[in-house]
Amino acid sequence: MKKIFILTGEPSGDKLAYTVIDKLKKNNSDIEYLCVGGSHLKSLDIKSIYDLKEITYIGFTSVLFNLFKIKKKINETVEKIIEFKPDILFSVDSPDFTLRVAKKVKKINPKIKTIHFVAPQVWVWREYRVKKLKSFLDHVLLLFPFEKKYFDKENIQSTFIGHPLLENNKKSKIDISQIIKDKKKIISIFAGSRQSELDNHLPILIEFIKMMNDKYKDIFYVFHSTSEFNKFVQDKLIKEGFKNCGSISDAEIKSEVLKSSIFAVAKSGTISLEICNSRVPSIIIYKMNFINFLIVKMLVKVKFANIINIAAKEEIIPELIQSNCNSKKIFNKVTTYLDDVQLMQNQVDKYQVVINDFKTNKSSEIAASVLTSSL
Repeated sequence: MKKIFILTGEPSGDKLAYTVIDKLKKNNSDIEYLCVGGSHLKSLDIKSIYDLKEITYIGFTSVLFNLFKIKKKINETVEKIIEFKPDILFSVDSPDFTLRVAKKVKKINPKIKTIHFVAPQVWVWREYRVKKLKSFLDHVLLLFPFEKKYFDKENIQSTFIGHPLLENNKKSKIDISQIIKDKKKIISIFAGSRQSELDNHLPILIEFIKMMNDKYKDIFYVFHSTSEFNKFVQDKLIKEGFKNCGSISDAEIKSEVLKSSIFAVAKSGTISLEICNSRVPSIIIYKMNFINFLIVKMLVKVKFANIINIAAKEEIIPELIQSNCNSKKIFNKVTTYLDDVQLMQNQVDKYQVVINDFKTNKSSEIAASVLTSSL
């Protein structure tokens, strides 16, 4: 029996891995799996060697403070992979963790084929890393078409598959009328999937909602959380005494709530693509500690944080980053949109042109076929 080890480093990677492995499992029943994953891979009955949250760190300073712990976890993961003897190590995103593991695994057992999904963002920073990948990666699966030139330049085998989260989804049968009653308008809020993101964003977003409640009486705010932090967010909202706020973690319900939203406020990241795919106007926010921000500022070579804006080379979706990420500015930007229907429609029309270039509508199928052909 063939074996695949799936290696993720955070919830978004777990979700992306799920889209591919779900497709692979439906077409191939004779593959054995083991992983470092979260709730999505667990739903496919794939065992994780430890809880994903044990390695979910964010920011340069948190990594520095946990260097010994991270190094220990990398070595532990490598040991488990070598012991499992997979035909393929399928690593997904989180390059600072997954690629370090892949490099060590390849050195110990060169026969294990290494396929990495979600290329390191060399177009943002550290373009020199591409050369180093050649020594231990057999194949890279790309989300965006403009990435391929970087890997072709170094003769690294790569395939543009498109983004799985942009695939045409089946219509949901979930009725959210029991969750959002009185036909209130919905604003979806994505504060983050990590503790540090929630710590930075929740206080700001809570103040933003208070300001919104003074102006609008017919809006319900839904926080899209992970199962790990859903109660944490709910407790924060209850403590504030909000009557028009809730937090959800079920993937299908979240998807349906997003599609029914009039607007979204989201932390910078993959979720922005899902929001655009649902044709919901939005703004992007992000705040990190000051030291991390200075380091990022020195290293990045792109003008924007959001992939839509980067690809378009203009700010289609407003970005409120760092000092601009405060309740007053978020309130001002959101109300500007809510009070101008045409402004919201213009944003949706503009970003649809961009994400159409990111779609193949068979990304999971293409990725699964690459894995199958490598077995």
